[in-house]
Amino acid sequence: METTYDTRLVEDRAAWGAVLSMALCVAVLIASEFMPVSLLSPIAADLGITDGRAGQAISISGIFAVLTSLLVVGLTRQVDRRLVVTGFTVLLIASGLAVTFAPNYAFLMVGRALLGVAIGGFWSMSTAIVMRLVPQDMVPRGLAMLNAGNAIAATIAAPLGSFLGAYVGWRGAFFLVVPLGVLALVWQWISLPALPPRRRKRPGNPLALLGRPPVAIGMASIMMLFMGQFALFTYLRPFLEIVTRLDIAALSAILLAMGLAGVIGTWCIGRLLRFRLFSVLIVIPLVMAALAVGLIFLGTQPVPVSLLLFAWGFFGTAAPVGWGTWLSRTLPEDAEAGGGLQVAVIQLAITGGAAIGGTLVDTVGWWGAFAFGAALLCGSALTALAAWRMAGRSVS
Repeated sequence: METTYDTRLVEDRAAWGAVLSMALCVAVLIASEFMPVSLLSPIAADLGITDGRAGQAISISGIFAVLTSLLVVGLTRQVDRRLVVTGFTVLLIASGLAVTFAPNYAFLMVGRALLGVAIGGFWSMSTAIVMRLVPQDMVPRGLAMLNAGNAIAATIAAPLGSFLGAYVGWRGAFFLVVPLGVLALVWQWISLPALPPRRRKRPGNPLALLGRPPVAIGMASIMMLFMGQFALFTYLRPFLEIVTRLDIAALSAILLAMGLAGVIGTWCIGRLLRFRLFSVLIVIPLVMAALAVGLIFLGTQPVPVSLLLFAWGFFGTAAPVGWGTWLSRTLPEDAEAGGGLQVAVIQLAITGGAAIGGTLVDTVGWWGAFAFGAALLCGSALTALAAWRMAGRSVS
């Protein structure tokens, strides 16, 4: 059977430089995705559009990320994976330039669509490439590095965009992506070795993988995990402002602490997953559900809320590392197709969680979104338990 990593690369100190170059690209991708959150008003004013239309710049990137994640394996099956990944980094740079110099709304949306393609394609390939760069027992550590970049970027993107927008304008804020993207591209080109596509009788079809019960159950758990997480997280700022009554300085400090907790969580889980995969996949959503319930009952008390959200950042950011590791062990020969399916599921879950959570906030109040999120997280734990039973209880 073909090994899941390249022996030559393992001998080359596991190519950790290449993994770090991908982590940098992940950070720039995520920062680019979330930066418009704090820049919608100046974008709308400059282009002469409503805030609602400007907000579509966020949703369009998600739509194109889903489409790309489902199609990328089939469309690039004959292409060296090094060229594929660096190609998506080039699209990231092109997106930053297009948004920076967008003369109108249509051009802005084209730039954001390019970003969605880069996000969907890069994330779809990331797990499979890490599996080829490092030995099997080090895959959780490699995935933790990628998610550390994700945690940092998700934390600083909105406040950084707001800060830069005040001094250099929204176009200047988006232009920051360009030099960072160029740095990531050069680093990838230097550190990533040739990664020829693996020979298969036919290219993997992401949706066809759902015909395998272990995969379908795992993806259902992932769907509920991310939908529950973002039903709550999307509306965290108004909750902290209205219910906990925090000022901007305190709110920013809590969000920063959550991001730092996420970095710590990814480091810790990278070690733990080498021995306790399914235990982690079951426990994390249960803990997050308990934290959501705690926020409902203690929402008016700043100190308990701060502690609960620090724990939320620790566990919530670590969760994708666990499911990335599950993917590498469940689909070692279909990691690219599985990665595409996983990215599509996550993007749909984030969109669905935010949409349903928003409806609940408007109809029954913020606690409805938090309770909905807690229920979904419990469902994620139950389906992870089912996946463990299907894999055999001897597997931890």
